[in-house]
Amino acid sequence: MMPFGGMAARVERDRLRAEGLGQHNNAIKYLNQDYEALKQQCIESGTLFRDPQFPAGPTALGFKELGPHSSKTRGVEWKRPSELVGDPQFIVGGATRTDICQGALGDCWLLAAIGSLTLNEELLHRVVPHGQSFQEDYAGIFHFQIWQFGEWVDVVVDDLLPTKDGELLFVHSAECTEFWSALLEKAYAKLNGCYESLSGGSTTEGFEDFTGGVAEMYDLKRPPRNMAHIIRKALERGSLLGCSIDVSHPVWHNTVVLASGLGSTSVSGVWQVNYRGQQEQLIRIRNPWGQVEWTGAWSDGSSEWNNIDPDEREELQLKMEDGEFWMSFRDFMREFSRLEICNLTPDALTKDELSKWHTQVFEGTWRRGSTAGGCRNHPATFWINPQFKIKLLEEDDDPGDDEVACSFLVALMQKHRRRERRVGGDMHTIGFAVYEVTPGMQNVHLKKDFFLRNQSRARSETFINLREVSNQIRLPPGEYIVVPSTFEPHKEADFVLRVFTEKQSDTDDIEDSFKNMFQQLAGEDMEISVFELRTILNRVISRHKDLKTDGFSLDSCRNMVNLMDKDGSARLGLVEFQILWNKIRSWLTIFRQYDLDKSGTMSSYEMRMALESAGFKLNNKLHQVVVARYADNDLGVDFDNFVCCLLKLETMFSE
Repeated sequence: MMPFGGMAARVERDRLRAEGLGQHNNAIKYLNQDYEALKQQCIESGTLFRDPQFPAGPTALGFKELGPHSSKTRGVEWKRPSELVGDPQFIVGGATRTDICQGALGDCWLLAAIGSLTLNEELLHRVVPHGQSFQEDYAGIFHFQIWQFGEWVDVVVDDLLPTKDGELLFVHSAECTEFWSALLEKAYAKLNGCYESLSGGSTTEGFEDFTGGVAEMYDLKRPPRNMAHIIRKALERGSLLGCSIDVSHPVWHNTVVLASGLGSTSVSGVWQVNYRGQQEQLIRIRNPWGQVEWTGAWSDGSSEWNNIDPDEREELQLKMEDGEFWMSFRDFMREFSRLEICNLTPDALTKDELSKWHTQVFEGTWRRGSTAGGCRNHPATFWINPQFKIKLLEEDDDPGDDEVACSFLVALMQKHRRRERRVGGDMHTIGFAVYEVTPGMQNVHLKKDFFLRNQSRARSETFINLREVSNQIRLPPGEYIVVPSTFEPHKEADFVLRVFTEKQSDTDDIEDSFKNMFQQLAGEDMEISVFELRTILNRVISRHKDLKTDGFSLDSCRNMVNLMDKDGSARLGLVEFQILWNKIRSWLTIFRQYDLDKSGTMSSYEMRMALESAGFKLNNKLHQVVVARYADNDLGVDFDNFVCCLLKLETMFSE
């Protein structure tokens, strides 16, 4: 028997997540390495830290272009900063763009994202914690906090860096005395397996991993009709906006081209002015990489400024910083090729006046033969893909046109694909579709017939082999399902699906009633006994008329409490109960998905697929034992026995 991941670890992770682990203020210690404890050990022993989880050597560099037999890695030596310069510094006078110079690695996408951090000190120090130094309590150990697939992780590294001919091989500062950027690059390489795994990518990937935000991309040569509205709303939310010029566009009409790439230039404001009796929309651009500026209409000192109210002119020009300039929105749309918006999550936005997205995060898996159905071009299997329900409750306050609609952003991200490069893997081609459902369809896994009869209401603009695909969507209030998929069927991967809504949305209307029921049953001690658990589960499950069940027994409820009870009270608190209920709800979805004949029970064949979808792949002998233990006289497994079977399997792997 082989589960997809250790059950004990999964149960414990669910509990810790419910208590806030993985949030920025409570980051997960990557590979269980505790920065403070390791640093103290080194100080007490008088030694400099050497990272056993990412040892300095050929495997840390790469596997092909930077592999052990590559000429590029011949003569590489790993040295600490104190061996390279006389007085190494972590950060001098704050982080600046000159701290980030590319080396012999094709990760300019990552460096542009690191560069964007230098524009926002608050965001920078979420990634680069304060208090790190080569002088005070130096022990050869540093740490960084990086967002990974829905969770913040704290990554420890030693300061042994790859060098060649006495110079850093990869990212370095122009002055060669600051090392925060080189050490951050090393931490990111550690997360992804090696330095070579960082070669090639999209800057939005780095943007997201350094902010926890979600990115969207717009082709300004084929923009949506409400592009100005999208930009204004993004700025109101405190989003980061980067704009770039395609390399095939060699010069501006009125000046030399800025360096292209997200982070090279950013949008820092929009404004409307009364110009010659008409409203003119202006946009403010910041170029942190140099002093090149726009010289056309509305540039510094241009004649257009003489035709607006002097007070307004003074206010707009006072708002500018070094390297900033205004241009008309029309010119912006003509001259720039691409706009990328990184929408920050609420925890990253500290200013009260900023409007904030509401966020939901779902995790899922595509598995060959059970949940990897491919895109809509494959109607026979598309329906087996995971399905996630969202409920849009309120229309936007500021719809932007006459249509009553809810704005939301869907972002589908495949996990850990850079690590797969070492064994020949890479990004899958992914996308998603959104379908409207009626209230009666809630909690039902939709089958093939539904997708043959119904068109999607929205979908990703394209299937593409990027880590993440995202689109902003506007639909009327209602209930919808999001179906994420790979382009071809049978492609295996784990993924994270994030949904950002302007207004509060809901994923399950049962949840609030459960909280109320929990409070009523738990009483003053706010804990549920085995007897109370049996009452609440049987009360809820009786509402699901499509399930055959005798109800949960005291013995099965006792097993549930034993599995989830972490404090030894033999009772469940709110967090423990919430985790248990989420498991049962997930298993209910699986049960319905694989009850192919809608009999209300599981056949032996259906049971095998359902257990595999839940994370257990059993050999034939063990599968026969499971069916014999939990099936009735007609060899059917009802829902309560299905849950008891999964609980037993989880318990076995929790011991």
